[in-house]
Amino acid sequence: MNKLARFDWYSLLLYVVLVGIGLVNIYSALYNANDNSIALSYMQKQFISFGLGIALILIIQFFDTKFFERYASIVYLFSVLSLLGLWVFGTEVSGAQSWYSIGGFSLQPSEFAKVAVALALAKHLGDFNTQIDRKRDYIGAFVLLGIPGILTLLQPDAGTALVLFGFFFVLHAEGLPSFFLLGLVSFFVLFILTLFVGVYWALVTVVLSGCLYVALQSKRKRKKAIFPTLVAVLFFGGFTYSSSYIFEEIFEQRHRDRFNILLGKEVDAQGIGYNINQSQIAIGSGRFSGKGFLEGTQTKGGFVPEQQTDYIYTTVGEEWGFVGTFVVLVLFIALILRIVRLAYKQKTTFARVFCLGFACTLFIHVAINLGMVVGLVPTIGIPLPLMSYGGSSLLAFSIFLGIYLRITYQRIA
Repeated sequence: MNKLARFDWYSLLLYVVLVGIGLVNIYSALYNANDNSIALSYMQKQFISFGLGIALILIIQFFDTKFFERYASIVYLFSVLSLLGLWVFGTEVSGAQSWYSIGGFSLQPSEFAKVAVALALAKHLGDFNTQIDRKRDYIGAFVLLGIPGILTLLQPDAGTALVLFGFFFVLHAEGLPSFFLLGLVSFFVLFILTLFVGVYWALVTVVLSGCLYVALQSKRKRKKAIFPTLVAVLFFGGFTYSSSYIFEEIFEQRHRDRFNILLGKEVDAQGIGYNINQSQIAIGSGRFSGKGFLEGTQTKGGFVPEQQTDYIYTTVGEEWGFVGTFVVLVLFIALILRIVRLAYKQKTTFARVFCLGFACTLFIHVAINLGMVVGLVPTIGIPLPLMSYGGSSLLAFSIFLGIYLRITYQRIA
């Protein structure tokens, strides 16, 4: 096969197109006919990050894949240390101590932690070069995910923590028993149910679910199912009580308000729910084909806060309409599916797991960000990959892409 033909130009093209769309909409979100210096400044910074991203992608292509596998543990350790260092040297931005300020530039280490975790997880599973089928396989993986996940959660940066814990989907694809994924989903559902109906009715639901499970078993299996079901009911019942405690005592008020608004327990269109309300108005006003470039009234009026970052999709919706939002969504889906397809063509577990980790990270970012801007999930601060303003995020995803491109070029079957 021709060497140039082996390179995944398709994924690189999608990357460039998505970054280009992001640049256009960042400019539009900040454009001011009277003083356009802010928009130009942001554009310049993002373009520099894009240039650095391209440079990193090119540099990475000169490394052998074994290099990333060999030094994955060191990269992971350095990433954990950088997260720990935030407690001493970090700068607080928007209520989270997640940044280093260096010579006028800000760096968010949690963005690069996603790449480090993907590398470490791929190396851990690659050492066995088989699917997860032993306790030590997945206990080690849980530790690798848990350390940076907890550190980012304590910053607090719930968005990044959620992305890191989302690597459970990769573990499931590699053979982690469905019990763990089902348990994770059950915890999430029970947490939301507790907030929505209260501790008492959530406990009733847990008990009735346990009784129903036992009743549905055959006579031969029913007696054996009673004890483990009782243990599960007690466990989930305890989690129900802890959910209420976590929500009331550990969550900050702004997080509680966002959950309450999402669940319909509060209505606050001018306060904490302002972002979501204005985002929905902006996207809805774009209708089918949008109002046109630089013509968005919600965007130009500055009604949607942080529109160049987490809410960049609202600019697409207002100025480019359903057509624009659909095109962006299709581009992301095409990129994710491409990565997954090539992941399963790799020769080694390390290569496959890393590619799946990249696809999983992209998917969770896109799903939560789009759900956030249309009001389906609370605002938790997850940028839209490649499109939202932010040098750390763009550079991290560029490194992700660069390693993926090198892996698929060198190891594809």
